[in-house]
Amino acid sequence: MREGKDLILATKPFASEVRSSSWFHLWTTLALLAGALTCTLLLPYFVLRLAASILAGLLIVRMFVIYHDHQHHTILQHSPIANAVMTVFGLYILAPASIWKRSHDYHHKNNSKLFSASIGSYPIATRHKFEQMNVREKRAYLFTRHPLTILSGYLSMFLIGMCVQSFLSSPRKHMDSLLAIILHVSGSVAIFYFLGWEAWLLFVFLPFSIACGIGAYLFYAQHNFPGVTFKENEDWCYHDAALLSSSYMVMSPLMNWFTGNIGYHHIHHLNAKIPFYRLPEVMAKIPELQRAKTTSWRLKDVMACCRLKIWDSKLQRMISLREAAMRA
Repeated sequence: MREGKDLILATKPFASEVRSSSWFHLWTTLALLAGALTCTLLLPYFVLRLAASILAGLLIVRMFVIYHDHQHHTILQHSPIANAVMTVFGLYILAPASIWKRSHDYHHKNNSKLFSASIGSYPIATRHKFEQMNVREKRAYLFTRHPLTILSGYLSMFLIGMCVQSFLSSPRKHMDSLLAIILHVSGSVAIFYFLGWEAWLLFVFLPFSIACGIGAYLFYAQHNFPGVTFKENEDWCYHDAALLSSSYMVMSPLMNWFTGNIGYHHIHHLNAKIPFYRLPEVMAKIPELQRAKTTSWRLKDVMACCRLKIWDSKLQRMISLREAAMRA
């Protein structure tokens, strides 16, 4: 059984895009998204407009994965048209390129390190560190990882986390974050004022809430699940972090399509140059990748992920607050 660098080398034949496929996925997803958003305004019955709004939220998730692959330099490189489309989409989805690429690249290089900055990741505290926190620090830490905070990713992760905080931390580096805020707020106000609250609800609020909530939870659950492994910095290695600290999220074919196969997250972390549409092919052809740690959308798995709060170095696993209190 291959492991380590040999396993990474085994994925290299798949780390090349099929240019026509990349363009096909981009244009069809954008067309479907534009159509769904248009339907939220023009369809005759509220229930149909509501269905279109939900569909738009799911399509934003898919388009975000395509954007994510482009930012990894995996697809559609050296294309001015693709660059322009992705720049506009990054502003639209409140994840402008300057902050998204920097934070996400850091995440890939430091995934599952215990004592690295929580840039691009949900913070992880060891039990010892958590016990040393004061009340305010504990509340802030738990608030960041709270299910409602994750569910409200539209506000917490994207609008505030990606845009507001990045601009305030470094205005010169992240002027596109300010632009994203201005465009989003002014566009939302204009839709509300000229088209009414219902149009704003279905065209803006609901699609963004669905897309950002799903995105925030995916990002959480793919690195905070029962069986996840964290390492001290000196014991960390890239391929172990990919396979032991990144989950394979089991989904239906339909949800795999809407999420751009991002559920094959252990493979993506092993080799981020594999286009999203080739990830299932890699899983099918490399047996070693079929033994991944898994989670799913099932309620019991969602609850199991959300209960995990701190890393117990003695037990070598994530534990809940109740378990931490019992072992105090």
